[in-house]
Amino acid sequence: MSDPRLLASNGRVAHLSLRGQVKAERFVEGRMMRVSATVAPLFDAPDGGRRQRELVLHERFLVLEERGARVFGRAGRDGYVGWMPGAVLAPDPGAMTHVVAARQSYLCPEPVVKNSAAIVPVSFGSAFRVVALHDGDRWAEVARLEGARAFVPAAHLRPLDRPEADPVAVALRFLGTPYHWGGNSGFGIDCSGLVQAALLACGMECPGDSDLQRHLGCALPQGAAVRRGDLFFWPGHVALAVDAGQLLHANAHHMAVVQEPIADAVARIGVPWMRRL
Repeated sequence: MSDPRLLASNGRVAHLSLRGQVKAERFVEGRMMRVSATVAPLFDAPDGGRRQRELVLHERFLVLEERGARVFGRAGRDGYVGWMPGAVLAPDPGAMTHVVAARQSYLCPEPVVKNSAAIVPVSFGSAFRVVALHDGDRWAEVARLEGARAFVPAAHLRPLDRPEADPVAVALRFLGTPYHWGGNSGFGIDCSGLVQAALLACGMECPGDSDLQRHLGCALPQGAAVRRGDLFFWPGHVALAVDAGQLLHANAHHMAVVQEPIADAVARIGVPWMRRL
Protein backbone atom coordinates (compact mmCIF):
# COMPACT_ATOMS: atom_id res chain seq x y z
CA MET A 1 0.00 0.00 0.00
CA SER A 2 1.27 3.49 -0.81
CA ASP A 3 2.63 5.64 1.99
CA PRO A 4 -0.21 7.98 3.09
CA ARG A 5 2.23 10.90 3.08
CA LEU A 6 2.62 10.45 -0.68
CA LEU A 7 -0.89 9.26 -1.58
CA ALA A 8 -2.93 12.02 -3.20
CA SER A 9 -6.18 10.91 -1.57
CA ASN A 10 -7.97 11.55 1.71
CA GLY A 11 -10.89 9.14 1.25
CA ARG A 12 -13.26 11.82 -0.02
CA VAL A 13 -11.23 13.05 -2.96
CA ALA A 14 -8.33 11.55 -4.87
CA HIS A 15 -6.26 12.58 -7.84
CA LEU A 16 -7.42 11.27 -11.23
CA SER A 17 -4.28 9.17 -11.54
CA LEU A 18 -5.48 7.01 -8.63
CA ARG A 19 -8.77 5.95 -10.20
CA GLY A 20 -9.06 2.19 -9.82
CA GLN A 21 -6.34 2.12 -7.17
CA VAL A 22 -8.03 3.75 -4.18
CA LYS A 23 -11.58 4.31 -2.96
CA ALA A 24 -12.83 7.90 -3.00
CA GLU A 25 -16.09 9.76 -3.47
CA ARG A 26 -14.58 11.95 -6.20
CA PHE A 27 -11.58 11.82 -8.49
CA VAL A 28 -10.34 15.25 -9.51
CA GLU A 29 -7.60 16.79 -11.62
CA GLY A 30 -6.95 19.46 -9.02
CA ARG A 31 -5.94 23.08 -9.34
CA MET A 32 -2.30 24.15 -9.35
CA MET A 33 -1.53 27.00 -6.95
CA ARG A 34 1.58 28.72 -5.64
CA VAL A 35 2.50 29.60 -2.06
CA SER A 36 2.17 33.35 -1.50
CA ALA A 37 3.69 33.45 2.00
CA THR A 38 7.34 33.39 2.99
CA VAL A 39 6.85 29.97 4.61
CA ALA A 40 3.66 27.90 4.71
CA PRO A 41 3.03 24.85 6.96
CA LEU A 42 1.71 21.52 5.69
CA PHE A 43 -0.48 19.73 8.27
CA ASP A 44 -1.65 16.13 8.53
CA ALA A 45 -5.30 17.03 9.30
CA PRO A 46 -7.84 19.66 8.20
CA ASP A 47 -8.54 20.89 11.74
CA GLY A 48 -5.63 21.07 14.12
CA GLY A 49 -3.26 18.25 13.37
CA ARG A 50 0.52 18.24 13.36
CA ARG A 51 2.81 20.21 11.09
CA GLN A 52 4.46 17.70 8.78
CA ARG A 53 6.58 19.81 6.42
CA GLU A 54 6.73 23.33 5.02
CA LEU A 55 6.66 25.01 1.61
CA VAL A 56 8.39 28.29 0.81
CA LEU A 57 7.40 31.26 -1.33
CA HIS A 58 6.13 30.43 -4.83
CA GLU A 59 6.42 26.65 -4.45
CA ARG A 60 3.71 24.74 -6.30
CA PHE A 61 0.83 23.04 -4.49
CA LEU A 62 -1.89 21.04 -6.27
CA VAL A 63 -5.19 21.65 -4.48
CA LEU A 64 -7.54 18.67 -4.55
CA GLU A 65 -10.12 19.71 -1.94
CA GLU A 66 -11.16 22.81 -0.01
CA ARG A 67 -12.50 22.30 3.50
CA GLY A 68 -13.08 25.37 5.62
CA ALA A 69 -9.96 27.46 5.95
CA ARG A 70 -7.66 24.66 4.82
CA VAL A 71 -7.12 22.86 1.55
CA PHE A 72 -5.91 19.33 0.88
CA GLY A 73 -3.40 18.70 -1.83
CA ARG A 74 0.05 17.65 -2.99
CA ALA A 75 3.34 19.54 -2.93
CA GLY A 76 4.95 19.94 -6.33
CA ARG A 77 8.42 19.56 -4.83
CA ASP A 78 8.16 15.92 -3.79
CA GLY A 79 4.53 14.75 -3.90
CA TYR A 80 4.09 15.10 -0.13
CA VAL A 81 0.39 15.49 0.71
CA GLY A 82 -1.38 17.31 3.49
CA TRP A 83 -3.50 20.24 4.54
CA MET A 84 -2.50 23.85 4.11
CA PRO A 85 -4.17 27.18 4.98
CA GLY A 86 -5.97 28.27 1.84
CA ALA A 87 -5.15 31.91 2.56
CA VAL A 88 -1.45 31.35 1.77
CA LEU A 89 -2.11 30.14 -1.79
CA ALA A 90 -2.59 32.07 -5.02
CA PRO A 91 -3.22 31.00 -8.65
CA ASP A 92 -0.18 29.66 -10.47
CA PRO A 93 1.03 32.35 -12.89
CA GLY A 94 3.19 29.94 -14.87
CA ALA A 95 6.84 29.01 -15.11
CA MET A 96 9.50 30.50 -12.85
CA THR A 97 13.04 31.17 -14.07
CA HIS A 98 15.19 31.45 -10.93
CA VAL A 99 15.40 30.17 -7.38
CA VAL A 100 16.96 31.62 -4.22
CA ALA A 101 20.30 29.86 -3.70
CA ALA A 102 21.36 31.77 -0.58
CA ARG A 103 20.11 30.55 2.78
CA GLN A 104 18.03 33.71 3.09
CA SER A 105 17.33 36.71 0.92
CA TYR A 106 14.73 39.49 0.72
CA LEU A 107 12.40 41.38 -1.56
CA CYS A 108 12.71 45.16 -1.87
CA PRO A 109 10.24 47.60 -3.44
CA GLU A 110 13.17 49.37 -5.13
CA PRO A 111 16.59 48.22 -6.40
CA VAL A 112 18.49 50.16 -3.73
CA VAL A 113 20.87 48.64 -1.16
CA LYS A 114 20.18 51.30 1.48
CA ASN A 115 16.44 50.90 1.18
CA SER A 116 14.46 52.28 4.11
CA ALA A 117 11.15 50.87 2.89
CA ALA A 118 9.74 47.60 4.18
CA ILE A 119 11.46 44.46 2.92
CA VAL A 120 10.08 40.92 2.80
CA PRO A 121 12.34 38.05 3.88
CA VAL A 122 12.50 35.01 1.61
CA SER A 123 14.08 31.61 2.02
CA PHE A 124 16.38 29.34 0.09
CA GLY A 125 14.27 27.52 -2.50
CA SER A 126 11.85 30.38 -3.15
CA ALA A 127 11.17 30.60 -6.89
CA PHE A 128 10.77 33.71 -9.03
CA ARG A 129 10.29 34.79 -12.61
CA VAL A 130 12.96 37.38 -13.37
CA VAL A 131 11.65 40.04 -15.75
CA ALA A 132 14.59 42.49 -15.82
CA LEU A 133 17.97 43.32 -14.32
CA HIS A 134 18.89 46.70 -12.81
CA ASP A 135 21.85 48.66 -11.45
CA GLY A 136 24.57 46.88 -13.37
CA ASP A 137 22.78 43.56 -13.04
CA ARG A 138 23.05 43.70 -9.23
CA TRP A 139 19.27 43.56 -8.79
CA ALA A 140 16.76 41.20 -10.36
CA GLU A 141 13.27 42.52 -10.85
CA VAL A 142 10.85 39.67 -10.19
CA ALA A 143 7.14 39.12 -10.72
CA ARG A 144 5.12 38.69 -7.53
CA LEU A 145 1.86 36.77 -7.36
CA GLU A 146 -0.07 39.86 -6.29
CA GLY A 147 1.35 41.89 -9.17
CA ALA A 148 3.51 44.36 -7.21
CA ARG A 149 7.04 45.12 -8.40
CA ALA A 150 9.80 43.60 -6.30
CA PHE A 151 13.57 43.28 -6.46
CA VAL A 152 15.94 40.58 -5.21
CA PRO A 153 19.76 40.79 -5.02
CA ALA A 154 20.78 38.97 -8.20
CA ALA A 155 23.73 37.35 -6.42
CA HIS A 156 21.25 35.39 -4.28
CA LEU A 157 19.57 33.74 -7.28
CA ARG A 158 20.35 30.71 -9.43
CA PRO A 159 18.73 29.94 -12.80
CA LEU A 160 16.42 26.96 -12.40
CA ASP A 161 17.97 25.24 -15.41
CA ARG A 162 21.45 25.28 -13.81
CA PRO A 163 21.46 22.83 -10.89
CA GLU A 164 24.12 22.92 -8.20
CA ALA A 165 26.97 20.41 -8.37
CA ASP A 166 27.70 19.53 -4.73
CA PRO A 167 24.96 18.73 -2.17
CA VAL A 168 27.37 19.22 0.72
CA ALA A 169 28.31 22.71 -0.45
CA VAL A 170 24.60 23.56 -0.56
CA ALA A 171 23.96 22.13 2.91
CA LEU A 172 26.89 24.05 4.37
CA ARG A 173 25.08 27.31 3.58
CA PHE A 174 22.62 26.36 6.32
CA LEU A 175 25.23 26.27 9.10
CA GLY A 176 23.77 27.94 12.17
CA THR A 177 20.17 27.77 10.93
CA PRO A 178 17.85 27.06 13.87
CA TYR A 179 16.59 23.50 14.20
CA HIS A 180 12.87 23.43 13.50
CA TRP A 181 11.00 20.11 13.44
CA GLY A 182 9.28 19.77 10.06
CA GLY A 183 11.15 22.83 8.80
CA ASN A 184 12.08 23.33 5.17
CA SER A 185 13.42 26.88 5.04
CA GLY A 186 16.46 29.02 5.69
CA PHE A 187 14.67 30.33 8.78
CA GLY A 188 14.34 26.89 10.40
CA ILE A 189 15.01 23.39 9.16
CA ASP A 190 15.21 19.79 10.36
CA CYS A 191 17.52 16.93 9.43
CA SER A 192 15.54 15.56 6.50
CA GLY A 193 14.66 19.05 5.28
CA LEU A 194 18.37 19.88 5.09
CA VAL A 195 19.20 16.75 3.09
CA GLN A 196 16.26 17.29 0.77
CA ALA A 197 17.14 20.94 0.13
CA ALA A 198 20.72 19.97 -0.72
CA LEU A 199 19.81 17.14 -3.08
CA LEU A 200 16.94 18.88 -4.86
CA ALA A 201 19.20 21.87 -5.56
CA CYS A 202 21.52 19.46 -7.37
CA GLY A 203 18.73 18.03 -9.50
CA MET A 204 18.47 14.82 -7.46
CA GLU A 205 15.08 13.49 -6.42
CA CYS A 206 14.65 13.29 -2.66
CA PRO A 207 11.62 12.65 -0.42
CA GLY A 208 10.87 14.80 2.59
CA ASP A 209 11.28 12.51 5.61
CA SER A 210 14.35 10.61 6.81
CA ASP A 211 12.65 7.20 6.80
CA LEU A 212 11.83 7.71 3.10
CA GLN A 213 15.36 8.94 2.39
CA ARG A 214 16.78 5.63 3.68
CA HIS A 215 16.15 4.18 0.22
CA LEU A 216 18.33 6.71 -1.60
CA GLY A 217 21.50 5.46 -3.26
CA CYS A 218 23.04 2.16 -2.20
CA ALA A 219 23.81 0.67 1.20
CA LEU A 220 27.36 0.69 2.55
CA PRO A 221 28.76 -1.99 4.85
CA GLN A 222 29.70 -1.16 8.43
CA GLY A 223 33.22 0.19 8.53
CA ALA A 224 33.22 1.42 4.93
CA ALA A 225 35.44 4.40 4.18
CA VAL A 226 33.42 7.60 4.38
CA ARG A 227 33.22 9.89 1.35
CA ARG A 228 31.90 13.43 1.01
CA GLY A 229 28.15 13.29 0.46
CA ASP A 230 27.53 9.91 2.10
CA LEU A 231 24.35 9.73 4.17
CA PHE A 232 24.29 8.61 7.81
CA PHE A 233 21.03 7.27 9.22
CA TRP A 234 19.81 6.65 12.74
CA PRO A 235 16.16 5.98 13.70
CA GLY A 236 14.40 9.26 12.86
CA HIS A 237 17.58 11.09 11.91
CA VAL A 238 19.86 11.71 8.92
CA ALA A 239 23.17 13.52 8.35
CA LEU A 240 25.53 14.27 5.46
CA ALA A 241 29.25 13.47 5.45
CA VAL A 242 31.40 16.55 4.81
CA ASP A 243 34.55 14.45 4.58
CA ALA A 244 36.00 11.30 6.16
CA GLY A 245 35.92 12.82 9.65
CA GLN A 246 33.08 15.39 9.73
CA LEU A 247 29.33 15.34 9.25
CA LEU A 248 26.67 18.01 8.89
CA HIS A 249 23.15 17.83 10.27
CA ALA A 250 20.23 19.78 11.70
CA ASN A 251 19.61 18.38 15.16
CA ALA A 252 17.76 19.02 18.41
CA HIS A 253 20.88 18.45 20.53
CA HIS A 254 22.48 21.66 19.24
CA MET A 255 19.12 23.15 18.13
CA ALA A 256 20.85 24.19 14.91
CA VAL A 257 22.56 22.99 11.77
CA VAL A 258 26.09 22.10 12.83
CA GLN A 259 29.23 20.46 11.52
CA GLU A 260 30.83 18.10 14.01
CA PRO A 261 33.21 15.12 14.14
CA ILE A 262 31.58 11.88 13.06
CA ALA A 263 33.03 10.21 16.16
CA ASP A 264 31.23 12.69 18.45
CA ALA A 265 27.88 12.06 16.78
CA VAL A 266 28.36 8.28 16.95
CA ALA A 267 29.24 8.48 20.65
CA ARG A 268 26.12 10.54 21.38
CA ILE A 269 23.55 8.95 19.04
CA GLY A 270 24.84 5.47 18.26
CA VAL A 271 26.29 3.60 15.30
CA PRO A 272 24.58 4.71 12.06
CA TRP A 273 23.95 2.85 8.85
CA MET A 274 25.25 4.48 5.69
CA ARG A 275 24.21 4.95 2.11
CA ARG A 276 26.08 6.39 -0.85
CA LEU A 277 24.34 8.49 -3.50
